[in-house]
Amino acid sequence: MNQDDLKNIAIEEQEKNSAIQHEIKVCVAASCISSHSDQVKSALEQEVKARGLGECCKVKGVGCMGLCAAGPLVSSHHGEQMFQSVTASDAAAVVDTVIENKPAPAAIVLDPKQPFFAMQKKIVLENCGEIDPERIEDYIAVGGYEALFNALTSMKPVQVIEQISKSGLRGRGGAGFPTGLKWSTVAKAQAPNGKYVICNADEGDPGAFMDRSVLESDPHRILEGMAIAAYACGASKGYIYCRAEYPLAIKRLKDAIRQAERLGVLGNEICDTRFSFRIEVRLGAGAFVCGEETALIHSIEGNRGTPRPRPPFPAQSGLWGAPTLINNVETYANVAPILRNGGEWFAAIGSERSKGTKVFALAGRVNNTGLIEVPMGVSLREIVFKLGGGIPDGRTFKAVQTGGPSGGCVPEQYLDMAVDYESLASVGSIMGSGGMIIMDDSSCMVDVAKYFMDFCTSESCGKCVPCRVGTAHMLDLLAKMTNGTAEQEDLALLERLAEMVRATSLCGLGQTAPNPVFSTLRYFRDEYLNHIEHKGCAAGVCELKPLAARVGA
Repeated sequence: MNQDDLKNIAIEEQEKNSAIQHEIKVCVAASCISSHSDQVKSALEQEVKARGLGECCKVKGVGCMGLCAAGPLVSSHHGEQMFQSVTASDAAAVVDTVIENKPAPAAIVLDPKQPFFAMQKKIVLENCGEIDPERIEDYIAVGGYEALFNALTSMKPVQVIEQISKSGLRGRGGAGFPTGLKWSTVAKAQAPNGKYVICNADEGDPGAFMDRSVLESDPHRILEGMAIAAYACGASKGYIYCRAEYPLAIKRLKDAIRQAERLGVLGNEICDTRFSFRIEVRLGAGAFVCGEETALIHSIEGNRGTPRPRPPFPAQSGLWGAPTLINNVETYANVAPILRNGGEWFAAIGSERSKGTKVFALAGRVNNTGLIEVPMGVSLREIVFKLGGGIPDGRTFKAVQTGGPSGGCVPEQYLDMAVDYESLASVGSIMGSGGMIIMDDSSCMVDVAKYFMDFCTSESCGKCVPCRVGTAHMLDLLAKMTNGTAEQEDLALLERLAEMVRATSLCGLGQTAPNPVFSTLRYFRDEYLNHIEHKGCAAGVCELKPLAARVGA
């Protein structure tokens, strides 16, 4: 396939779409499918067929529309009309509204101009909720694979890397390492046996579903980003490491790879050039430690997923000893838009040191749970109370956990803080991959720390003693605090252990495992003291007597 072939497919698909007067889009991502959106789609198709509207109305399955709390979601008229909590029995009412402009039942009407939608800036999610993720033609019709073909035919690899560097894009997997610098390191590495590109789709943070939604909604975006990265770095083979708990994402990825190979946008001599690139999907067994680069590499190689000391870094010696580029799903999803619009365009979005947008998964005690994409630098208050719709049941905000088990709890006093890499680090948390768990005043922060420590203890690979033994002892101490058997010296021991685990663990899992303890002690120490000195829990969560107020309140 060459560029003319690609343009012809795009034009043909656009002409087909323009001939359809009405298009009804139904979310068929995992969250809405769990609420039977597949049945809604079938009912709408039957209703359209029964009315003889097949020539003017098309029902189309699309990816995640974002507001998971209101699913199943349906939209029409280019998103200007939206419906929430739709059931199969609502099919006739939806068709009446779309085709005949009749008023829809108030219960299923969703305002597309509400802050949840209006305040977002979509780059990674620009196709989510718009295209059919199971048809490569739909992706090509909105400019898919144009960036790859332009890079192959009109740019040198170093020029591609220059645009990525100029954009200021940083790794969206959590560490925030400059993407252009990582690509440049791999490109310069000597590789007598070839190089590899890996997509880390091993999304293991509790409450996180960003990568899963992108893979389910826009899989070709990831394939295109990986192919561009491979061209820039000199690789010919790629792997997507995805956890087996994401069956829908895996199915759509594999289908997308087959479609791309069939059309010649993956495979040998892409776009009639000498560049060849193939991708395989490798399944992870759900080990959280395999989100760490070296553990992930060991797993792809067929070994037990355990980390190794660095250096050497994967960019010099990674998969099978070859230079290896590893980025996560969201990082690759930004690549094609950056090449289409230029690095300076992307760098103009966001804050001074954190460029572009960030995708977040809102979960926990917030009205609008779901997926959002906002410019870097937006405040926590805007995310929680405008896009998130505030705290349900009239309760008050207490904290937001960012960065998953490796992150920290940010209290109310920092609600007006800009959300970017530096600001989160300054208050003891991290950006992470983008999970945000909102907590209200019914949460006990000692119990929250215990929950995350239990997770890290269970997920430790056991290779190094500080993580294997240290996290277990920390969990025991937190358990004593929540069951009323802890003494004051246990708190001092917990703090010493946390410092030791952070300083001496082999990999990022152990090094960051104490973060929830550090942040909750930093901002909610009084709750620890209540548990130890007064054997009480103000939130009434732990196996202790409820306290009417905190010590000193």
